[in-house]
Amino acid sequence: MELLELKATMRTAIGKGPARQLRNSGMIPAILYGPGKESLMLSVNTKELELWLKKGKIGQSLTNISIDLGDKTDTRPAMIKELQVHPVSDRFLHADFYEVSMDRKVSVKIPVVTKGKSKGVELGGMLQIIRRELEVYCFPNAIPDKIVIDITDLDMGDSVHVNDIPREADMDIPADVNFTVLTILSPKSSADETAGAAEGGEEEAAAAEE
Repeated sequence: MELLELKATMRTAIGKGPARQLRNSGMIPAILYGPGKESLMLSVNTKELELWLKKGKIGQSLTNISIDLGDKTDTRPAMIKELQVHPVSDRFLHADFYEVSMDRKVSVKIPVVTKGKSKGVELGGMLQIIRRELEVYCFPNAIPDKIVIDITDLDMGDSVHVNDIPREADMDIPADVNFTVLTILSPKSSADETAGAAEGGEEEAAAAEE
């Protein structure tokens, strides 16, 4: 996977006032933390972060954070764990970075996508994706962009469970039970679900009137 780059500088002032001044200057406050690591108060350029987000994904993409220390640069691999955004203006407010060790697996959420058209869908069935993301443990330099499931041979009533998904080398999908990831519903099952949803809505409306 591509290793993205992001520059950062150290900051010492905390609180709403200094944070507001940072944002007005085109920067946002950030923090870098990790297991057994001392937390670092940072600031990152807002426009550079926007460019990063066009290439990477929060909680999934790995970045090299280059911290300007004045006389030298300290580079650390990390992932964005959280990005606070203003609910009205969509302006970035704060970023949390999680420092990783390249020789230790990390937990990430990976989207599930399908390929092919199943036999069941061609006969009138409907594809239902129950889990659109799966938690995966893997090394930081081997984080997949997506988990692809081939549904070509699935007929109506067939399902794919978590244990049916092939694993990449050194990748684990933790699961206490062999849960269903996707299934091909028959037309009758699809109609029953639609009718059930409609009945539920009518009952809720009647209860609200009472």
